[in-house]
Amino acid sequence: MSKHFQVLVIGGGTAGIMVSSMLKRKNVSLQIGVIEPADTHYYQPAWTLVGANTFDFDATAKPMSSIIPKGVEWIKEFAETFEPENNKVLTKTGNEFTYDYLVVAPGLRMAPELVEGLQEAMDKGVVCSNYTNPKHTWETLNNFKGGTALYTQPATPIKCGGAPQKIMYLADEHYRKTGVRDKTDIVFALPSGSIFGVKIIADTLMEVVDKKDINVRFFHKLVKVDAAKKIAWYEIVKDLTGGGCVTIADGDESTLDKEIQYNYKDVKVTKEGERYGIHFDMMHLAPPQAAPKFIQKSPLVSEAGWVDVDSKTMQHTKFSNIFGLGDASNLPTSKTGAAIRKQAPVVAENILKLITSNEMSSKEYDGYTSCPLVTGYGKMVLAEFDYNQEFKPDTKLKQFPLMIGDSSKEHWRLWILKKYMLPYLYWNKMMKGIEV
Repeated sequence: MSKHFQVLVIGGGTAGIMVSSMLKRKNVSLQIGVIEPADTHYYQPAWTLVGANTFDFDATAKPMSSIIPKGVEWIKEFAETFEPENNKVLTKTGNEFTYDYLVVAPGLRMAPELVEGLQEAMDKGVVCSNYTNPKHTWETLNNFKGGTALYTQPATPIKCGGAPQKIMYLADEHYRKTGVRDKTDIVFALPSGSIFGVKIIADTLMEVVDKKDINVRFFHKLVKVDAAKKIAWYEIVKDLTGGGCVTIADGDESTLDKEIQYNYKDVKVTKEGERYGIHFDMMHLAPPQAAPKFIQKSPLVSEAGWVDVDSKTMQHTKFSNIFGLGDASNLPTSKTGAAIRKQAPVVAENILKLITSNEMSSKEYDGYTSCPLVTGYGKMVLAEFDYNQEFKPDTKLKQFPLMIGDSSKEHWRLWILKKYMLPYLYWNKMMKGIEV
């Protein structure tokens, strides 16, 4: 089978559906096809709340057939091969689709194989992840009876960089409610040297860490998970040329490297060579993530393994009739739905302008993204920033009464935004192609 579309979209996630909807709204006669094999479309930002038993998992899912915009053809197949010189995409079944313009937005994939032992450990026993099975996360939190609760994130880019710590803050409150917090050490191990890339937000989060008495271990790169022995193995990725680092107190906390250890807790750690194994009684992690394999082997890929696009226009760096956005792109910003909310209008506007006048629009993307950082039941901080990592509240969101005040500080209004307003905006505005 072979078919031609004016615009062909790879991916029926947030980015693919939003661009398709916007294009259809502004030019109803456009012939658009969406290649997407999945039967179900998920609102994944709510999975953190599902993992803390404060949102219904079923409410995060809708049939893909109800999400594909009216008048857009759903190609229920896996994209497999790109031939950009021939304006062609081949699917796994061998069908060919040609296009005038191509939008590449397949999202990313979980890549647990990048950490030794993780594939075998994922979503079993006391190892859980909101990224893959938030219902199992809640079971794990609810069954926890005390000990070391380890929260961690990988060294790769991930969807919503704040998610690995959001569930930790909610878990802390759940542990207190169930009476196990005084028998628990919470450890947050992460590969970077800061809890968040935007200073004003990092300052707020460190106040939360202090209040909740959490041990943060910086420069910890997860390399192996031993599920049987309940040990997570890390390499310390701090530059040690200035001298040795001490990450275990050995009875004398004054010897600790304070850039690595914050609010130290004497949990059990085994050292083997250059690796440190943190023993845990439960572990929540964000698995390593990567672009889909069919993207990584394609001519569209950057050196780092993502779709190679211009950071302002999202036009491919080599093929002018191809655009990429969302989690699979190499845009130097956080991979969030909020980022896509600002990227999609730029891609749609550029394609529409190219169709009518063969030139690009003046609309550009400034790197805006936001991460709703839930810091407890009924509390949230909203991290909004751009390519410069500067705190940048969105003027459109500021129109909501809930957004009055400083969104870099914890507030219940922001929790209401996260739990009720954002899902509404997603299903009823973004998925309908309405710019918000």
